[in-house]
Amino acid sequence: MRLWSVHPSLLDAKGLVACWRETLLAQKVLSGETRGYSEHPQLTRFKAQTDPLRAIGSYLSGLHDESRARGYNFDQSKILYPDPPEIALTIPVTTGQLEFELEHLRRKLEVRDPARLANLPGVDRAQLHPLFSLVPGEIEAWEKDAQALRR
Repeated sequence: MRLWSVHPSLLDAKGLVACWRETLLAQKVLSGETRGYSEHPQLTRFKAQTDPLRAIGSYLSGLHDESRARGYNFDQSKILYPDPPEIALTIPVTTGQLEFELEHLRRKLEVRDPARLANLPGVDRAQLHPLFSLVPGEIEAWEKDAQALRR
């Protein structure tokens, strides 16, 4: 499961579709509709919110907006709380986390979409998903894929 902090416009087609599906699964986990993945580290920052379902709904709404911009047909009715991310709370994401995710995305795009990779901005110009705001800091403690980097 990967719930990206980067703006959905930076994701390739496979990445955007996968993020949509994985976030719908995250919504099911947060709403108690499934037992699996309940302790998945990617859910940590959503669980920490006052209203995790509204936060994940805002995240899904941002993905849906990008899908519409690309002419995709993501089913908005699957979002339990479709609050626009711009009017929702903001969740902090660290500069270290953003750097980590951009590098992770670069590796994926090298294989899947080299043309998109050529236009991927650096950390100083990369946009975040509208639900997030950038703060200084290291890679998030919950980031499972970065554990090897910390050793």
